[in-house]
Amino acid sequence: MDIRKIDDSISVAPQIAITDVSEIARLGFKTLVANRPDREEPGQPAMADIEAAAAEHGLKWVYMPVESGNITDADVDQFATMIRDADTPVFAFCRSGTRCTVLWSLSNARELEPQDILSKAQQAGYDMTGLIPRLLQHASKR
Repeated sequence: MDIRKIDDSISVAPQIAITDVSEIARLGFKTLVANRPDREEPGQPAMADIEAAAAEHGLKWVYMPVESGNITDADVDQFATMIRDADTPVFAFCRSGTRCTVLWSLSNARELEPQDILSKAQQAGYDMTGLIPRLLQHASKR
């Protein structure tokens, strides 16, 4: 399992296995978020099975699938609300962790400076420079 910490409230990862859920709980995460659609690709674990494992290990489950390359402002707003209300720390996953990082980046653009967002994402191994126009757009709504 490839866990990438963005900040104290959230870490992201590529697709997890059902057997990873116990380790996620053991590490102290409180909320498990799936940003990947069910059956996006063959062989991917079923979200219902991951949800059942999350319940078994006392994790709050949030299924918030978004389409890769097509993250809308509504998706960002939904993610921001979820993070604000979630029991932290949050563990979010998708196919590669990028969608989760995009959602986190854009949902924080009204609070953090774009350079801070880019830096935190980069430290987690994700290049968000392609988001600069959208980050600035969201920042202008402060």
